Amino acid sequence: MSISIWLFFLLFVFAMVALDLGVFHRRPEAPSVRDALTWTLIWVSMALLFNVIVYVLYENNFGWASLATEHLTGKEAATQYLLGYVLEKSLSVDNIFVIAMIFAYFRVPLALQHRVLFWGILGAVALRGVMIALGVALINRFDWITYIFGALLIYTAARMLLLREETVDPSENTLVRLAQRWVPVTATYHGSHFFVRDGGRRIATPLFLALVLVETSDVMFAVDSIPAVFAVTRDPFIVFTSNIFAILGLRSLYFVLAGYMARFRYLKSALVFVLAYVGVKMLLSNHYHIPGEVSLGVILGILSVGIIASIRGGARDPHPLKSPLD
Repeated sequence: MSISIWLFFLLFVFAMVALDLGVFHRRPEAPSVRDALTWTLIWVSMALLFNVIVYVLYENNFGWASLATEHLTGKEAATQYLLGYVLEKSLSVDNIFVIAMIFAYFRVPLALQHRVLFWGILGAVALRGVMIALGVALINRFDWITYIFGALLIYTAARMLLLREETVDPSENTLVRLAQRWVPVTATYHGSHFFVRDGGRRIATPLFLALVLVETSDVMFAVDSIPAVFAVTRDPFIVFTSNIFAILGLRSLYFVLAGYMARFRYLKSALVFVLAYVGVKMLLSNHYHIPGEVSLGVILGILSVGIIASIRGGARDPHPLKSPLD
């Protein structure tokens, strides 16, 4: 894609983030479930509408550049974008579980969680851009890197299968420990401030430590999710846009799902099979091509089974999971 299209997309992203987080949700308060659901639907609708734009751009070969490894038709590009978006959106659910546990560990008030997510999402957008650019450069230079990415996804799936429940221990996080060593931390919150001044000294609040842990957890999820998208497309524009649209709706999706996580106990098991399938697909990519439509159907089918099993089996479970926000 030409530079102008990249710049237009970035300007659109920052404009929407400014409207969502800086105008409509500027006040430090937790949005209602209805408000969060509305914004979730808005972000999903925009992501699907952008898929139409992707189809038009690639069908008309508009602004084509040598960054992509193959020439895609509009249908191929739209299918790959949708597959990448669904994949990233489903994997972000596991990220929401961890973020909720971080907030529960630090006892972050609901009214302040929005501020952490505001800066956490902005940091995630910048981080994903850097990691995607690095991934594109590696794949284009070293074709064998796809085997490493595929093995990494299968390893992650196995780790998720063995680790039934996520645990969050900030005392074991290197960056949190360094922050506590270098900067004094208050014992209580001071509104929505990350830092306060006490006798001329700048002191961090627990809200800053929560932000540090949210950002570092996103790094770990990016290591898993970005290779997963490269399994379905090598086009940098499709990888970046599908990834970013999935992240941008993370804040509102968090407030929709955070209080109902116990009802989706089998969704994590479904994500295990999604990662395993994508990992195998990546290992086979240099020898056997699985059509995007097939992959989309497989992933949607796996997720549907996980959701249905959670709804039907959760009520009969004698040991239901406890929501991290309880």
